[in-house]
Amino acid sequence: MVSAGPRTIVVFSDIACPWAHICIHRLHTTRARLGFAGRVSFEPHAFPLEIINEEPTPKRTLEAEIPVAGGLEPEAGWQIWGRATYEWPTSMLPALEAVQAARAQGTGAAEALDRALRIAFFRDSRVVAMRHEILDIAAGCDGVDTAKLKEALDDGRARRAVIEDKAASDEAAVEGSPHLFLPDGTDVHNPGIELHWVGEHGAGFPVVDKDDPSIYEELLERAASH
Repeated sequence: MVSAGPRTIVVFSDIACPWAHICIHRLHTTRARLGFAGRVSFEPHAFPLEIINEEPTPKRTLEAEIPVAGGLEPEAGWQIWGRATYEWPTSMLPALEAVQAARAQGTGAAEALDRALRIAFFRDSRVVAMRHEILDIAAGCDGVDTAKLKEALDDGRARRAVIEDKAASDEAAVEGSPHLFLPDGTDVHNPGIELHWVGEHGAGFPVVDKDDPSIYEELLERAASH
């Protein structure tokens, strides 16, 4: 069972998930709009799709999802992969490990790096599987000690946290990326969005049946009051 602390929203997700990119963007922008900065925290946990699905980060699937997801929340930052195909990051484990290593420095550090890595990947086409890219992105994040992060990445201590998150997600019956857990004991998968696929993943495309961004105000207010 996943237990969120007081005024904390626990988020299980993958860095390369477009729907999680929307979710994280909406969490941050809604928190700022409500004036809840410093009052509600986001605690990122890994939902490593490459381990769950036993396949690399699927470029063709993301290229079908990004135009649809980007249309829902353009300001989150998007583009189709803008570098050479051979530079596509097939693994998100290094980025997921970095976020968990940052979480040891504090929730604020983890929040900042988690969001920055998503923006770097989806908006800027940065190769977030590379150590030097992760450290450079981290250097621009408030609250992240890059020297400590480098040490954690180099000794591999955060890989265990990612694997433990995967086990916790199994136990908590996490439905997919993103899945949120609130301090009142409730949880929600992909808040406000309902969609279905036409055709097979990698060959077809997603269709959004419903999108209700207002749910984020409710989620933040419930977390703030608990």
